[in-house]
Amino acid sequence: MKGNVLIVDDDRAMFDLLDFDLGRRGFTVQWRDRAEDAFAKVKEADFDVVLADIHLPGMTGIELCERIAANRPDIPVITITAFGSLDSAIASIRAGAYDFVTKPIDVDILEAALNRAVSHRALREKVKRLKGEAARARRFDDLIGDSPPMKALFSQIVRVAETDISVLITGESGAGKELIARNLHRHSKRRDAPFIPVNCSALPEPLLESELFGHKRGAFTDAKTDRKGLFQEAEKGTLFLDEIGELPMMLQPKLLRAIEERCIRPVGSDAEIAVDVRILAATNIDLESAVEAGKFREDLFYRLNVMQMAAPPLRSRGADILALAGHFIQRFADRFDKRVTGVSENAAQKLLDYAWPGNVRELRNAMERAVALTRFEKIAVDDLPPKIQAYSTDHFFIGGHDPHEFLPMEEVERRYILHVLKAVEGNRTTAARILKLDRKTLYRKLQRYGVQDL
Repeated sequence: MKGNVLIVDDDRAMFDLLDFDLGRRGFTVQWRDRAEDAFAKVKEADFDVVLADIHLPGMTGIELCERIAANRPDIPVITITAFGSLDSAIASIRAGAYDFVTKPIDVDILEAALNRAVSHRALREKVKRLKGEAARARRFDDLIGDSPPMKALFSQIVRVAETDISVLITGESGAGKELIARNLHRHSKRRDAPFIPVNCSALPEPLLESELFGHKRGAFTDAKTDRKGLFQEAEKGTLFLDEIGELPMMLQPKLLRAIEERCIRPVGSDAEIAVDVRILAATNIDLESAVEAGKFREDLFYRLNVMQMAAPPLRSRGADILALAGHFIQRFADRFDKRVTGVSENAAQKLLDYAWPGNVRELRNAMERAVALTRFEKIAVDDLPPKIQAYSTDHFFIGGHDPHEFLPMEEVERRYILHVLKAVEGNRTTAARILKLDRKTLYRKLQRYGVQDL
């Protein structure tokens, strides 16, 4: 259907004629003979356009235009004026009408006006939606996505950011844990103070202690001056401890004391220094298992894990993959000064099919490579890394003994479900029976995978 039209005219014969002619041309039509009734209908239902006669009993068409413009500015109004009545036409435009037609009505001219109004409304809605998406992208930096896992994450960030509780961010490598931490800081009351990240696995134990707590002159070789630690650098702000699971056991009680007592002792010092810092931590390992294995202190785990947030793996985010790809393409096209506007249909399908073991970081690197190599305005399959080009969802079992190639159970399930669905040529009822799943469960899983049709 071309659009849903509300006609407001006290002439029933005129409505019957327009209902017949517009219905043949693809419009759905409703009718009200009084402006008051039409306005009440507009407040409770959605229409693509209102077509209103200017001369109505009670409230006039001009007044109806004004009320719709004030209360439902998203719905365009076209007025019907008498032939040669230029003053009425101008008055209706001033009242907020989108356009006008004159009596006797030429249906071809009316159809063109309605089409323009419907297209105008659709364009405004699209621009509004894109502005919302752009605002959200700015609001959450590079955390881009509209999938259910990301919507849930955005909601968590907004609710938790204003508190001062410690947050443990979990998830696979490359899934965006530091971005989550940065957004928690950016939306908190500490936003104007520093955000200090430190990778607990990147420094040897002696240097890490000095890095965190600082040191006094002469505390060790090469300690020629006093130095502030990152706790002090992050004063009034946020300290982000990445790869917290790699923190040496010897430092764990010192970190626990710093968090609980809000004070630190620099290496080589007898005095404690008070600090006011929010702690965010991240890990890609199972800390509860590490606690059970004696590799991580239980008391520190519970102190860090006041609130836990999970960075969803890219493979579970469906069409977010293409939104992120577009975001990275624009960034690298600007950097390389190349005109690259998106991905081809075949390349997009390859991106959606791929399992993304390296998550968003891997997608970013793939798009950087593709933009650098492509000779066209749209990324082609040949521009993608060979691993992505050759990937097939049919290969759901991985051979070999390299632990880095092993897949999470969720990904094995995803590949197997898609393999079965492809084998039965997309028949979801048959697939559900083979998988011993009810249809609703299968549909929910496919929706989570971003699958529409096979």
